[in-house]
Amino acid sequence: MKRKYAMITGISELAPIKDPAGQKTLALLAEAARLAIADAGLHNTQIDGLLVTPPSEDSAFMWPAQVCEYLQIRPSLLNMVELGGASAVGAVSRAALLVKAGLVKNCLCLSGGVWDSQVFNTLQGKKSVMSQAEIDFELPYQPLGFNTGYALIAHRHMHLYGTTPEQMAKVAVDQRKSALLNPLALFNQAPLTVDQVLQSPLITDPLHLLEIVRPCSGAAAVVVSNERGASLHDSVSILGWGEAFSHNSIVYAEEITTSPVKESAHRAFGMAGCEPADIDLLSLYDCYPITVLITLEDAGFCAKGEGGIFVTQHDLSYQGDRPCNTHGGQLSMGQASFAGGMSHVIEAVRQLRGEAGERQVARNHLAFVNGNGGVMSTESSLILGRTEYV
Repeated sequence: MKRKYAMITGISELAPIKDPAGQKTLALLAEAARLAIADAGLHNTQIDGLLVTPPSEDSAFMWPAQVCEYLQIRPSLLNMVELGGASAVGAVSRAALLVKAGLVKNCLCLSGGVWDSQVFNTLQGKKSVMSQAEIDFELPYQPLGFNTGYALIAHRHMHLYGTTPEQMAKVAVDQRKSALLNPLALFNQAPLTVDQVLQSPLITDPLHLLEIVRPCSGAAAVVVSNERGASLHDSVSILGWGEAFSHNSIVYAEEITTSPVKESAHRAFGMAGCEPADIDLLSLYDCYPITVLITLEDAGFCAKGEGGIFVTQHDLSYQGDRPCNTHGGQLSMGQASFAGGMSHVIEAVRQLRGEAGERQVARNHLAFVNGNGGVMSTESSLILGRTEYV
């Protein structure tokens, strides 16, 4: 008898927008929730669990309750998940736990918000994502938000392993090829070349403008259920998950080129009973290309230090031999607040359902999804599979 898995039965994603034009987080979340619940073939009265990421411009006090009241749902279990960029994947993992434990039948995982494009570029923006220790002891030295941390990681990786700017730029180039076929992507108008990436303005050495994710606004939702129900789509099973943490501030990381993905992916693969070689599709958090390289290494898709060589030797586009971020990734999709991380889950589900249209991958049995919080601080990994395959 096959094991019974929690299943993703509904998904939705709003097109990321640069200018929210007065829209509020609750309104975006409500639309994403409506679409995902309908996609699952459910009514909002059937949602008995809610996991939501934090708001961006609203008060976080009793936030899950605020969302429930706005959506007019009455779940028996509700909570907020805050793991930075790992929040969306973490919410899906927690929903799977709740469903498998029999505590809920249909759990809505909701993420998104309204973000100013300068959210991390102002003093207040920097403080909003820093601990008090970071504010007291690091901010006086004027770091440039997340850009500084990932620039340090990229420099260190280049020093230790000979990684080149061209190798990192290729990640953005391959993902843009896929984004051209994604009508929701923020940047889907023109292809990229490695030269264009490296000739774009240098923001924080060695990171160029076209290697840095674009904050924007939007929302996305996933419904995790104990059975397919009335959904008209092929269901996708959540086969394994894992989380890990190594530091909050990068100052306390033992080695900045090794991430907690090493532990989170190992746990996910162990639970799912598969290996990196079995995976057909990669959906990796990509706030910067160096994040993709290190995730490939630490999740076991290549040896440590060979991430640059790996992306050079493989085509990461939807047509390639190692498809990765076939929606364009956040580098081309845009980072719609916490929904940026959810976009990786949703693209994996689309591909496993066979609903990715022109960018559909040839083989779609298993997908590895990863969320990354902070400066490679907290990692959350998922193994998803077509239910009929598992």
